[in-house]
Amino acid sequence: MYRWLVVGMLWFVCLFNYADRQAIFSVFTVLEAEMGLSKVQQGIVGSSFMWVYAAALPFAGLVGDRFNRKWVILGGLLFWSLITVATGLATEYWHLVLFRALEGFGEAFYFPASMSLISDYHGPQTRSRAMALHQSSVYAGTVLGGTAAGYFADVASWRMGFYVFGALGCVLAAVLTLTLREPARQEATERTTSPRPPLRQVFAHPVVLLLIAVFMGANFVAVTFLTWMPTFLKEQYNLSLTWSGLTATFWLQAASVIGVIAGGWLADRWARRFRGGRMLVQGLGLLLGAPLIFVTGWTQQIGVLILAIIGFGFFKGLYDANIWASLYDFVTREHRASALGFMNALGWLGGAPAPILVGYAAGVIGLSGALSATSVIYVVVAALLFAGIGFSRVQAAPRPEG
Repeated sequence: MYRWLVVGMLWFVCLFNYADRQAIFSVFTVLEAEMGLSKVQQGIVGSSFMWVYAAALPFAGLVGDRFNRKWVILGGLLFWSLITVATGLATEYWHLVLFRALEGFGEAFYFPASMSLISDYHGPQTRSRAMALHQSSVYAGTVLGGTAAGYFADVASWRMGFYVFGALGCVLAAVLTLTLREPARQEATERTTSPRPPLRQVFAHPVVLLLIAVFMGANFVAVTFLTWMPTFLKEQYNLSLTWSGLTATFWLQAASVIGVIAGGWLADRWARRFRGGRMLVQGLGLLLGAPLIFVTGWTQQIGVLILAIIGFGFFKGLYDANIWASLYDFVTREHRASALGFMNALGWLGGAPAPILVGYAAGVIGLSGALSATSVIYVVVAALLFAGIGFSRVQAAPRPEG
């Protein structure tokens, strides 16, 4: 059916969305040697993407609610692909900061529009599964970007990976202009008119604020691992750039694919049985993932490290599968893109300091200690989710879905 083909087409767009943003982290050690960057400067390169990404997301969400989402998605893909090519031309530190910031601006337009598009094609019965399937592209793109960038840096030049990813993204944008269709919104959903402005409508239910707070904490941990695990493996275990990029991403993301599929299936079942079912799946994923995060920095054996990463990835997938599906249980249909834009912006504001703070902490307690310390964040946000489940069952949503 075409609604599942839409998920498939967007899967490839999201693949490049994450491959392009992840590639830089696998070549940090090369940039350190070539441009003389400190770990804090490397952290700033990573954070520059996130600051601009977060700042642009609310605007991107409003654009996704008001304009043709197909062209918002494909315009963003073309823009960030060209910026990816430009990143390969960087010769100075400020070039990297600038291009990473511009890439964050371009990529901000993807998720609000794409999740709104998917939610128009998929109702409550299949939404978690559709979004979980789409979420698997996040993991595949992270692995592809981290591994391929390291490989190109090993065999040719760190710049080559950015040229390749950028060029392929431009080709994909051209192909999807012919195959991706925008549904007629008045036919896809029963729209309602609200006198309240979009921002107040988005935050009408208190649980939305709780979900945002949890996302901020979970994203801080995720950004920490995406940014610093390749460097940690290179320095701690003396792996090549290719193997550092692969090991840092493959085991975590492959396990997350399994977790996100299981989380989507389980959440759709539990959500039919009781209110807060999706949030319960998320809370269990965070709580069970916390001790495994601690082990990743604590262990001195790479085999134990990989097993911990696999477990962490699976439980992270349970949470990730329902980030947006849980949100959509508490916001009105016509404000979905705006809601995702605001939540994603605040979530990335929570994650943006991670590269810099962990880079600084690495000089004080070591990178291994900094990685382990983030397990505390998972425990705290899991507790928030469990508290929110009880609250959500006694508070009515703005307008229940049929």
